[in-house]
Amino acid sequence: MKWMGRFSGYTADAFRKDLISGCIVGIVAIPLGMAFSIASGVKPEYGLYTTIIAGILISLFGGSRFQIGGPTGAFIPILLAIVLQYGYENLLIAGFLAGIILVLMGVFRLGVLIKFIPRPVTIGFTAGIAVTIFSGQIANFLGLRDVGRHEYFLSNMAEIIKRLPTLNIYSILTACICLAALILTPKYLPKVPASLIGIIVSTLVAAWLFPGQVTTIGTAYGAIPGGLPSFHPISLTWDRIALMIKPAFIIAMLGGIESLLSAVVADGMTRTRHNSNRELIGQGIANMVTPLFGGIPATGAIARTATNIKSGAVSPFSGIIHGVIVLLVVVLFAPYASEIPLASMAPILMLVAWNMSERKSFAHMVKTRSGDSIILIVTFLLTVFTTLTTAVEVGLVLAVILFVKRMSEILTVAKVLPDHSSSNDKVKAHMVTKEHDCPQIGIFSVDGPLFFGASHALEHSGLQLKDDQGPEVVLFRMSNVPFMDTTGESNFSELVKRLTHRGVTVLVSGLRPQPKELLNRSGCGKFIGEEHFFEHTGDALNYALGKIQGHKCQGCSHFAFRECAELSGNTPAPLHQNIS
Repeated sequence: MKWMGRFSGYTADAFRKDLISGCIVGIVAIPLGMAFSIASGVKPEYGLYTTIIAGILISLFGGSRFQIGGPTGAFIPILLAIVLQYGYENLLIAGFLAGIILVLMGVFRLGVLIKFIPRPVTIGFTAGIAVTIFSGQIANFLGLRDVGRHEYFLSNMAEIIKRLPTLNIYSILTACICLAALILTPKYLPKVPASLIGIIVSTLVAAWLFPGQVTTIGTAYGAIPGGLPSFHPISLTWDRIALMIKPAFIIAMLGGIESLLSAVVADGMTRTRHNSNRELIGQGIANMVTPLFGGIPATGAIARTATNIKSGAVSPFSGIIHGVIVLLVVVLFAPYASEIPLASMAPILMLVAWNMSERKSFAHMVKTRSGDSIILIVTFLLTVFTTLTTAVEVGLVLAVILFVKRMSEILTVAKVLPDHSSSNDKVKAHMVTKEHDCPQIGIFSVDGPLFFGASHALEHSGLQLKDDQGPEVVLFRMSNVPFMDTTGESNFSELVKRLTHRGVTVLVSGLRPQPKELLNRSGCGKFIGEEHFFEHTGDALNYALGKIQGHKCQGCSHFAFRECAELSGNTPAPLHQNIS
């Protein structure tokens, strides 16, 4: 099988490296899996089950050799909103449907499309998600009691303010101990997972110095069951599918983006190349299977993937081993995890939010004070104050509008004449003046894509040509038109017909294959006439000079072309064979 090629030439030394990295990443993933599931509004064991099942399947079937899959912080606001609005069982259905969507995207090779999402949109919603995660942990950090969970940011902030009188000093102390461990461990013990040290130290301190004074996983969610994940069938009906298809699509889009970003990071660290479509298929398979065991949606985890690479991983076996390690811990030590204080989880998620905030990129893009800055800020604010769905939709619409505006500004239509002082008599716009302009031949350079957003430039040129005293021949130089859509073709065709109706001969030079093919399909090419298409402007101008009325040249003082001297009765001049 094709995917087995990633294991070709596998050696015992490679397995040793994968075993070490898999163990390290597995230990890192345990507290994160529980923290992400709790923040998403579900029991902590479901995050562990996701880490086990999705982690193994993504490594087996994905398109990156080093990808580590599992629950991630980016999903927290979406999953929490789904749980609050639809319930846990419907979350499983949404995850399953998202898996199907991801598989279909991979099968139909749509992985490349995700890369076209504008950077301001991705940075905006990533920073917004970071704010949502951070703010969502304030209550656990402070040990507030009876805090209701709401879908929207302002409601959650109001709830926290309302519950401030229930502040628990022991929870704050526990959280600060964990936070200190998270900050100091990388400095003094760089090879030891900081989150694991933070949880162990803060849990032991809380159990020893002030037992029963802080809320734990066990008191909040019940004991974490040991043993293997049990089968959790989901009830698929058409009504439920219709209800959850939109949330599923959002999960699939975000999961695809996050996974491919993680794979790109892995490529940069290892100088390898992932297979985008196969990665989507692997992610899809994982998200279809995980809900059948109660797991939540999963995606590629950038931080854990980077840890996997830095720990020496050489193949997808490290990801499989990471899932097995988590499974062993669940089987052997699940009861002890129930004693972990929720206050110990809060700093871990806050640090995750800080690291994923894209703060440097955010600040840099804001400083540019460009249209991208507006897209970034709008997407960020909508992510925080409304929903991720709304934020991405509005962000993409704004990005499209900005793109169309920029592209429309690129298109220029300028009347030009040869500059005899330049090599090959290159045509330039500044040569056209009131005293220097041929009354019978109009040369127009069209530069830029001719599409729906730029039609006004062509229409403007048409207005300039409505005068009854206009030229006998109009030559359009279109070598710099890389693309033409049907709107651009329609506007150009209308202009050609308007000119032809007035008796003007229309010539076209340098037309590229795509625009020419479109003109031929629409019939405009036949209307203009094949003999009126030229590869070079010089040939088109020679043709144009043969179509003008010679008597009108008598007494003309414009002398726009070298031939004008001869046509007006003065000294002969050579034809424009080399005009470009």
